[in-house]
Amino acid sequence: MTKRAALFDVDGTLVDTNHLHVTAWWEAFRQAGHTVPMSAIHRAIGLTGGDLVAHLLGDERDRGKDAGISAAHAALYGTYADRLPALESASDLLRSLADRGWRIVLATSAGGSELAALRRAIDAEDAIAGVASADDVAAGKPAPDPVHHALSVADVPPENAVFVGDSVWDMGAASRAGVRAVGMLSGGIPHAALEAAGAGAVYEDPTGLLAGLDTSVFAELETR
Repeated sequence: MTKRAALFDVDGTLVDTNHLHVTAWWEAFRQAGHTVPMSAIHRAIGLTGGDLVAHLLGDERDRGKDAGISAAHAALYGTYADRLPALESASDLLRSLADRGWRIVLATSAGGSELAALRRAIDAEDAIAGVASADDVAAGKPAPDPVHHALSVADVPPENAVFVGDSVWDMGAASRAGVRAVGMLSGGIPHAALEAAGAGAVYEDPTGLLAGLDTSVFAELETR
């Protein structure tokens, strides 16, 4: 049987956390004396913490404050750790793909206790074969490193994998790694932006993808 991998981003794709991140980052920036529009923060969600700060504040910022901003975000976001809401059908989607023979690997910018909280929210440990987190790579999305590592964890070549994510950074990382990309609107990024970044198909949320599995790229690869 051909080995295939379904690689999943987590925040905004399987767990409804993007706007919690936006609020936490906004407050962390405010505490450091920066006024950053929430809309700009939202579009940056999916980058690692250091990359997000650099992306939003630019090269002229006081880089000595970066670690403090990221730490403030982590502390603020951490107050939600015990009540992170999984998106509807997220666990069912992972289990359905696992039952169809797909190796499920989470490829996420989260790490440590944050990743542990997300996995508790998803509640599908029996379906997850492995994780490629921010702790495992030198460069985060949109660099291909997280996707390359996820492929290594799954022991699957790029042509036998599909990456599902909700951000343009996810789509870019998948495309750079030579993996088919599927977008989710559940993170709040527009359909057109996901397609422009490399999504071959876009679904509303995990429920929509689950309902459409038999006509999706997953079903297409299953026939090869």
